[in-house]
Amino acid sequence: MQSPRKPKYRKQMKMVKHLRGVETRGCQLDFGDFGLKAEESGWMTSRHIEAGRVAMTRHAKRGGKVWIRVFPHKPRTSKPAETRMGKGKGSPEDWVAEVREGRILYEITGVEKTTARRALELAAAKMPFKCTIVERTDTLL
Repeated sequence: MQSPRKPKYRKQMKMVKHLRGVETRGCQLDFGDFGLKAEESGWMTSRHIEAGRVAMTRHAKRGGKVWIRVFPHKPRTSKPAETRMGKGKGSPEDWVAEVREGRILYEITGVEKTTARRALELAAAKMPFKCTIVERTDTLL
């Protein structure tokens, strides 16, 4: 699973307001011919990212090339179960990526159209929000 090597600070503020609006960067296919695009905003944990990657590569039988376009930079903390209120913030549990609507999550190329679409559908089933499959329309870069 992915996580940053050496974060400057162990804990961060939640800042849910970062998830408002539509993404302006990372919303077009840059590498592959097919991609998975987020239709809603939310947090995507490193486990979600890895589950989607595994589903895609297994369906494509390790053929083609897969790009992961998100990275979990944000630590998510939680307090232990049955702990009283107060006594500071909880310890970091896992890492999340803040994904806004319109962001491309994965890209794939080098496989047939039906295989790529099915692989992306399997990856979309693992995501915590709605996703759609997008296809490159132009062949010129």
